[in-house]
Amino acid sequence: MSSQRPDPGLYAGDLFGEFYQAEQKTPAKRPTLGAILPGLTTCLVAAFAAMWLAEHYGFPAILLGLLIGLSLHFLSDHPALGEGLDFAARHFLRFGIVLLGLQVTLSQISAIGWLPFAGLLAIMVASFAAGLAGAAVSGQGRYSGLLAGGATAICGASAALALYAIIGRDRLDQARFTITLMGVALASALALSIYPLIASALGLSAEQAGYLVGASIHDAAQAIGGGYAISDAAGEQATIIKLARVALLAPVVALVALWVGEIGGQPSQKPMWRRLSVPWFILAFLALVLVNSVMAFPPALAENGLAASKFLLLLAVTATAMRSKLSLLLEAGWRPLVPVLAATIASFVAALLVTVTLI
Repeated sequence: MSSQRPDPGLYAGDLFGEFYQAEQKTPAKRPTLGAILPGLTTCLVAAFAAMWLAEHYGFPAILLGLLIGLSLHFLSDHPALGEGLDFAARHFLRFGIVLLGLQVTLSQISAIGWLPFAGLLAIMVASFAAGLAGAAVSGQGRYSGLLAGGATAICGASAALALYAIIGRDRLDQARFTITLMGVALASALALSIYPLIASALGLSAEQAGYLVGASIHDAAQAIGGGYAISDAAGEQATIIKLARVALLAPVVALVALWVGEIGGQPSQKPMWRRLSVPWFILAFLALVLVNSVMAFPPALAENGLAASKFLLLLAVTATAMRSKLSLLLEAGWRPLVPVLAATIASFVAALLVTVTLI
């Protein structure tokens, strides 16, 4: 067995470098404020630029953050910026997902009813299956399919980031992850423009239209916005359906962790509950959902929490894009987009079938 270890610098820009660092005998050095401040400042400037463009031109901020981050990828080679970008990619992701728990309660999920909820689960299964099938057809492997299917089934970029922390860079390279993330953001933006028009053309009721867009559009803000673009009643329905999908983030991540198994891919002798390996931020998200279900938080807290969550996830996505190697993205080509396209189409078709038969 070779004693050579990979260069730790190769893991610096990914979202889960702690997997490699955990193997080291010497604990990883905690970054200082002075070390991370230049990278954080650069990431903040790029994120604010994305927000300004999103506000003035109507494009999704996540997609713009990805594009701006990719255009600035050369900055990640600067030694003063690396630690700050890594910090933003890892830690802002986690806290952004935790704050999503302020948006969901168990009563919202139970209000859907068991039959529409069962239909929602069927739509999510269809998304996962189509993502895996698209990955197999395009030669991308099951992990690419899991990532695309999960992001489509749950809540877009935030789900993709959470699932990538489980899958790991040794099983899915960061170039394909970045392309998948971009494809999910682009598909969600197109869905926001197209799905409400389709719902209106089909003459769906407000309840049906809200269910359709809430169950099929990836990103939470765009799914809710798509519902309100139809009517207030459709927007309220879309909000409930979409938040139910968001609430399923924790169990889906747990199931994915159980399925993909150990980092090395070897069968484990550990009990099932030990192999779940759910990240702490997913558990914290679930805990916040439970707390939000038993005690009423002020509406302002939920609104501010959503704004903070969106901003933190934007920072994480922007930092991840800045740490991506553009040459690797070009080498990967268009094939990583196939699982996203397959999952998106399957999600909409399944949502439409459930809508017209059950709602």
